Amino acid sequence: MSSSMLVVTAHVGDFVWRCGGAMALHAQRGVDVHLVCLSYGENGESNAAWKGDTQRDAVKAQRRAEAEAAAQILGVASLDFHDLGDYPLPDSADSVRRISDTLRRTKASVVLTHPEHDPSNLDHCRTFEMALRARMQAMAPGHGADFVVPPQVLCFEPHQTELCGFKPNVLLDITDVWERKWQAMQAMPTQSNLWAYYERVALQRGAQAGRRGKTAGTRYGEAYQSIFPAVVSALME
Repeated sequence: MSSSMLVVTAHVGDFVWRCGGAMALHAQRGVDVHLVCLSYGENGESNAAWKGDTQRDAVKAQRRAEAEAAAQILGVASLDFHDLGDYPLPDSADSVRRISDTLRRTKASVVLTHPEHDPSNLDHCRTFEMALRARMQAMAPGHGADFVVPPQVLCFEPHQTELCGFKPNVLLDITDVWERKWQAMQAMPTQSNLWAYYERVALQRGAQAGRRGKTAGTRYGEAYQSIFPAVVSALME
C-alpha cells in the first residue's frame, strides 16, 4: 500500500483518541501519515497542566511534547503545529493555505478530521470547515499547477456522537495496532481522564465491526463517516 493520509485536528490530543488506530495501521502498511494540529489545546483541554502559577508557554510546551511522543509511537511521517489558540479556535486563512499546501505536497488520498457538527466543542466545527476549504483550494488549478485529485474526507468519531448527529458508515478493525494506540494514549498524561473512556469506545466499535464483518478476531475498532460518495467499478468484490 502506498499513497498518503492527512489528519487535521483542532487540538493536540484529538488525533490519539479518535483516529490513532487508523494512523498506526496505515503507517504500518507503508502509508505516509501526515498530521496537522491547529492548536495545543492549552486553554480548554489541558486542565491537569494548569497548577498554581503555571505559565501558558509551559503548558503549550508540555502539550507539544506529548503530541510529538504520541505521533512517533503511531508512526507519523510529518507533524505541523499551527498554534492558533483554542476555546475558541479562530478562523485562519493562513492555516487553510498551509493545509492546502500540505495536500498538494503529499498528494493525500484521504483526509481524517472532525465531523461538521459538534455543539459541545465549536473548535471541532471550525476545523472541519477549514479542512474542507483547504481541500477545495488544493484541487483548484487556479491556485497552482500542482493541484490534487480530490481526496476523500472521513470524519472520525466525536466524543458524544448523539449530540453531533454522527452516523458512521465505515468501521475500521484496529485490533492489530491497539497496543500502539494505547501507548500513544498514555503519552498524553495531561488528559489521562480520557484513557478508559476511549478504550471502551474502541471495544464497542470493535464488537460492532466484528459482527458486521463476521470476523471473530475483531476486538478493537474505530468509526468513521465518509463525506463524499465512493466511486467504484463494481458493487461486489
